[in-house]
Amino acid sequence: MDIVPLQKKYPMPEHKYTHRLIRLNRYIANAGVCTRREADQLIKEGKIRVNGEVVTQLGTKVSRTDTVQWDNKKLQARRRFYVLLNKPKGFIATVKNIDDPRHVMQLVKTACKERIYPVGQLDREDTGLLLFTNDGELTKKLMASTYKKEQVFQVQLNEPLQEKDLEKIKKGIRINGELIEVPNIRWVKQVDKSVVGIEILSHKNRVVKRIFQSLGYKVARVDRVLYLGLTKKNLKRGHWRMLTEKEVRNIKFF
Repeated sequence: MDIVPLQKKYPMPEHKYTHRLIRLNRYIANAGVCTRREADQLIKEGKIRVNGEVVTQLGTKVSRTDTVQWDNKKLQARRRFYVLLNKPKGFIATVKNIDDPRHVMQLVKTACKERIYPVGQLDREDTGLLLFTNDGELTKKLMASTYKKEQVFQVQLNEPLQEKDLEKIKKGIRINGELIEVPNIRWVKQVDKSVVGIEILSHKNRVVKRIFQSLGYKVARVDRVLYLGLTKKNLKRGHWRMLTEKEVRNIKFF
């Protein structure tokens, strides 16, 4: 029997189209330049180059191995991270002073290597759910004044909330001329009417405190227990977790 020598197997050259293709506007948005809608405008204006060629066709798709440039700068699509923190009391939650040891960024610094930022704010003494991401497009969407998504707070007042005031809040309270919608409000326990659960759609800072302060109450504690459909279930105070793919989809598209 003839012996046939084994042939050395050489790997097939990798073609760029073996990579998953994504729309060019999404690639640009993932690079943190702007939103996808704004990226479409850059494309139409001929300000985007792919592999050295100007691209003006909307819907163009690229792979992550393509070279995409804007204003002669190479863009790099970044991986997106979505981190949920159960914020403890006494931590700053703004985009400033992030090196402060009592800043919420110190609590999520091991979550990923990418720089992520809190979406919205909670006061230093407030507790509860706080979302972090490096997805600029999502952040812009969530912070838009026209965006309405439920968030629920548990509020401790300095005295029992009177029924007449509860009914006033249900009908909506005007803060600085703006009507704040309150889809739901109730006493958490009938035996202690100073603890209230309130659902609001506004994302303006300190709006929960202002609602009660406008009626003469002092707010002792604010805890955000539900945000964008996310809850504190199995998430201890001061701990964080990554959102699941399903949770990210729900936030982005619903």
